[in-house]
Amino acid sequence: MKVKRIVLISDSTEELIEVLGDILVRAFHLLALFAIGGTIVWAAFHAFIAMSDKGQASIEDILLLFIYLELGAMVGIYFKTNHMPVRFLVYVAITALTRLLIGMVNVDHVPDIKIIVVTGGILLLSAGALILRMGSHKYPSGGKSEESDLADPDQAE
Repeated sequence: MKVKRIVLISDSTEELIEVLGDILVRAFHLLALFAIGGTIVWAAFHAFIAMSDKGQASIEDILLLFIYLELGAMVGIYFKTNHMPVRFLVYVAITALTRLLIGMVNVDHVPDIKIIVVTGGILLLSAGALILRMGSHKYPSGGKSEESDLADPDQAE
């Protein structure tokens, strides 16, 4: 009898520890997402204020705001679904390279191998985004195929 009682006590203690651990991990997860989201809003706000102080916004400034928008959307999706949308990271990288490319062209105005390399990087990332998109459409995770932007609306249940 005593052996069973000790096992039951240790099982219930283990369950309590697991529940407490899950709560702590979830709390940290939400707090970290909130901090990251707040940092993105703060940085975007300061970038916007800097643009306003200049009295104009360059295409590089606008692309920077798009980067903040994509990061914010990525955090929002992760907050709601607990899934990291990898495509959004690729979109951020494409936007960052486009911003770099525009800066390089605005400064140098001459063809250079660096421009070709950055353009090739954008092309590779675009191909990667297409492959990810096609893969997520063909092999949806968690039955979310009806939320797919490539899905046929007539086939949605």
